[in-house]
Amino acid sequence: MRKAFLLIFGAVLCYIGRAQDDNFYYETAVYKETIKSAQMYRTGFLLSNPVIGLNENQSLTFKFDDLSPDVKDYYYTIVHCDADWKESYIPQTDYLDGFADNPITDYALSFNTTFDYVNYQIEIPNEMVKPKLSGNYVLVVYENNEKENKVLSQRFQIYETAVTIEGTVRRATFDAFKGGSQEVDFTVYHPKLGILNPREEVKVVIMQNNRWDNAITNLKPLYIRDGQLIYDYDKENVFKAGNEFRYFDIRTNRMNGENVIATDFLRPYYHKTLATDEIRANKDFFQYKEMNGKYTVESQDQEVRDYDTECDYDFVHFSLPVESPLLGGSVNVFGALTQWNANRGNEMTYNFDKGEYELTLLLKQGYYNYIYVYVPQGSRTADHTNIEGSFWETENDYQIFVYYRDLAARYDRLVGYRLLNSIENRQ
Repeated sequence: MRKAFLLIFGAVLCYIGRAQDDNFYYETAVYKETIKSAQMYRTGFLLSNPVIGLNENQSLTFKFDDLSPDVKDYYYTIVHCDADWKESYIPQTDYLDGFADNPITDYALSFNTTFDYVNYQIEIPNEMVKPKLSGNYVLVVYENNEKENKVLSQRFQIYETAVTIEGTVRRATFDAFKGGSQEVDFTVYHPKLGILNPREEVKVVIMQNNRWDNAITNLKPLYIRDGQLIYDYDKENVFKAGNEFRYFDIRTNRMNGENVIATDFLRPYYHKTLATDEIRANKDFFQYKEMNGKYTVESQDQEVRDYDTECDYDFVHFSLPVESPLLGGSVNVFGALTQWNANRGNEMTYNFDKGEYELTLLLKQGYYNYIYVYVPQGSRTADHTNIEGSFWETENDYQIFVYYRDLAARYDRLVGYRLLNSIENRQ
């Protein structure tokens, strides 16, 4: 009886462990406080998304800084994931050519900066490893060749050109937000890809400005025609447009850049105080060109030749006056500078004496975009309209990913990718 009980108990534990594993998915995230300025992009295109074509003559560059004077023993591996960013049930040898685990050998020490740091870089693919299937991938960096000692993770994607995507962005047809939403309509053409059951075999993901927290992930084709999947909804494909991103320039410590009101050297580090911001939800819309939430590391100082190792770090001070704190959630600084995550590291603190939200971030010299978001308690989705407002004229980038998996397949193929702009592709 006791033996039978132990067997059942062990089976239950295995089931619980497997259920926990099934709920785990990979994110773009940093797990070590000294890691800063993690970026991934198409090599040579600093403001591009980390997406390349399968067998395309193109690579992805990933770089980050460790604010430590000592070189660390960092390794990396690449993990293939399904459309929901859960690890695919296929061996790494099936989707990687080369070695599954590799040391990071491209690094350099900072030079002539107030903060000592080491800059690390990885190029994918490289002579040691090359992904050979399409789909979602995660680059995982860990320390001392111990995979449980995870440092950071970075999502990227490799797509096929098995389908063609054509689409437009327009003011939402049925807009419950009184002119504050954008509708993404598109058609997937697949004349050479035999899809038998589109509603089950095809999954579409739409992202706004490379954000995952508010992505639309469960969209099914509204109409199915010969070689065409049509996603021409009125409500299901709608995003709150938000507002143009705020920006600031900290490319030099010799003077104040755009939207910087003070540069102070409080030995031994530089501090940048940004102009006091204001809530824009009830103000008129003003359109201007920005980078849709991204940032670039660079310097305006002539003696700085290598941005990766000679750009310094500054303490950047944000302030947002609000009559009283917003209850039931947090206010966060949000954008690529926070890796599109809203967490404790970028959560603002309310100063009751000044009547404003405040936050200090340590950022590398460069040009930055950002917005303020409100995150309801317990929610994983940041509200970018509560403070910033929402206007259908706002410029936004939308990424459309089309995944395909027939009933006999073991993984999700990324068979199509398209980038739409709300101005260039406006209807």
